[in-house]
Amino acid sequence: MRNPLKRLYGQSDLHFVTFSCCRRRPLLGTARARDCFVKILDEVRTRQDFRLLGFVVMPEHVHLVMSEPAGRTSSQVLQVLKQRVARALLRKRGRANETELRLPFAENPTQAKHFWQRRFYDFNVWSEKKLREKLEYMHANPVTRKLVQHPRDWRWSGWAQYSGRGEAMIRIDPVEKEERR
Repeated sequence: MRNPLKRLYGQSDLHFVTFSCCRRRPLLGTARARDCFVKILDEVRTRQDFRLLGFVVMPEHVHLVMSEPAGRTSSQVLQVLKQRVARALLRKRGRANETELRLPFAENPTQAKHFWQRRFYDFNVWSEKKLREKLEYMHANPVTRKLVQHPRDWRWSGWAQYSGRGEAMIRIDPVEKEERR
């Protein structure tokens, strides 16, 4: 049996989370799918009352830096986010015609049910140095993967606002001093 995953909540830490599409398939591989994800992320952030300090949406995975939501855990919020995105994109896939959203699902209908891997990676960010490290890592991801030459060219991230060079697709919250130890 594997070691059980331990998550640390209730410390008022920020959380760097990573979650992937099922079998690392590029289910967020189109601009339309990534746009849908970002729109739902903003809605969930508002309803679930957590702060978003950074994000990047890649074709097969997502990175977020978020605060703990009021009265809930990051796990509960991610469950809501992942369910809403999966439902929206699976529904669009069912209505898609030749020119609309195309998700690379398997032809096997039982595989098409699963959009996300069940688990996610969660790292408690407990210092300014770690926060900067995680934000720089995730914003460099599209460049490392050779999707763009510079982070500014990948619009599905908070890089523009983080760097002070514009606005992200959705609002990125500032770091408040009392959050950091």
